[in-house]
Amino acid sequence: MIEMIDGNANQNFVIRQQAPRLNLEPSWILDTLKNCWKSGLDGIFWRILIAAVIVFVGIRVVRILYGILKKTFDRMSLEENVNKFLLSVIQAGMYALVIFIAAEKLGVPSASIVALMGSAGVAIGLSLKESLSNVAGGILIMLTRPFVLQDYIVCGNVEGTVEDIGLVYTALITVDNRKITIPNGMVANATVINVTAQDKRQLDLEINIGYDSDLKRAKEILLDILQSHPQVIQEDGVKVFVKELGDSAVVLGIRGWMFREEYWPARWDIIESVKLRFDEEGIVIPYQQMTIHMESQKKQ
Repeated sequence: MIEMIDGNANQNFVIRQQAPRLNLEPSWILDTLKNCWKSGLDGIFWRILIAAVIVFVGIRVVRILYGILKKTFDRMSLEENVNKFLLSVIQAGMYALVIFIAAEKLGVPSASIVALMGSAGVAIGLSLKESLSNVAGGILIMLTRPFVLQDYIVCGNVEGTVEDIGLVYTALITVDNRKITIPNGMVANATVINVTAQDKRQLDLEINIGYDSDLKRAKEILLDILQSHPQVIQEDGVKVFVKELGDSAVVLGIRGWMFREEYWPARWDIIESVKLRFDEEGIVIPYQQMTIHMESQKKQ
């Protein structure tokens, strides 16, 4: 502020400068302590008592609501992992609401609580970037459901039966009883083959026979094996055909349908039956071999 003073004899200019005032707002911790101090010991006691009652009652209410929601989700026949995820998220949200109400009753400003939770969320998100991508992948798997528990899947160079679909990892059990844990981010971005998604699977085999063998008889034997096998679904039809003429063998193809639970036992049994029948009928199954001719030169 500048102030000018005129005298009668001489004009004197007096400049007075007023220092700016700093408006420093106290933090929410100081505000809370100040409010508690003003209210006295009785006020502090009642604030703590009310907050404790809110926490106690809130926990009871959350448990009751959790039980009701769990029964509701069970009746909706949702996937088990989807139920667990939704219940855990809802439960965490309800507990956060209880803590928010109790803190507000203690005198903590609600805006400060929201700002604190936001800052904590940003810090956690930056430190757990990779894990959060796996969590997002787990949520995507639960929503799109490309596979469920007990499905046999092939993901990249690993395969096995799905044992668990968590928020971060998917666990597979291989045929030799090994457990493989895959990050959900990789599963969500990879090509997944669900082998057991359908009730039936098609058997597709290639059988090689020699060019000197009886082609028609070989086809009759293969057709008889498929038509007489108890695990091959005859209503869906069977096929035996010449697939191609290879370099050293005639390639025959056979196709038939069977239920997925019986696929592997039926496949193994059919392959064994083909070998035994071909041996009985004199049908040759060629194999790779090398013949070396050596010429000796006489020394003169």
